[in-house]
Amino acid sequence: MHGVHVVGGSNPLAPTITPRFHYPSTMSTEMSTSKSGPTDYFGLTIPFLDYLGVVPEHAVGGKSRISVDLRPELENSFHVAHGGLIMTLLDFAMAAAVRSSADHPLGAITIDMTTSFLRPTVGKIVVEGNTLKSGKVINYCEAVVLNEAGEITAKASGSFTLRR
Repeated sequence: MHGVHVVGGSNPLAPTITPRFHYPSTMSTEMSTSKSGPTDYFGLTIPFLDYLGVVPEHAVGGKSRISVDLRPELENSFHVAHGGLIMTLLDFAMAAAVRSSADHPLGAITIDMTTSFLRPTVGKIVVEGNTLKSGKVINYCEAVVLNEAGEITAKASGSFTLRR
């Protein structure tokens, strides 16, 4: 029919979509790494960050730094870092910065977060978080995403409360 290969459904004009990556029918929910046990994210175990391959570099004195090597499964359809990945990294970097400013062993809870995407992010992703103001209940932070050239590709600000 009009040179279109029908792959199912009732629409004979639906195009055949060939995925860029082949995913096995039974995807593992665990990263295949050589490390043993979960990663220590500044005193917390966060399976989702482990799954993404996030590397905790430091969190001290209201500042934090994390990184991740971009892999194809973390990209969007434009073959750059997915916005959800970037927002996750910004959120965690700010929360880690807040926890380090208060030397708080429990997690931080995001109250709000505003993100700006400045340019596409590819390659190794580094995120730096910074506590702007620590309050008794609400803490204000910012974070930036840096590409391999050291350019800011995204930034966020947010407010957090510490888990009690």
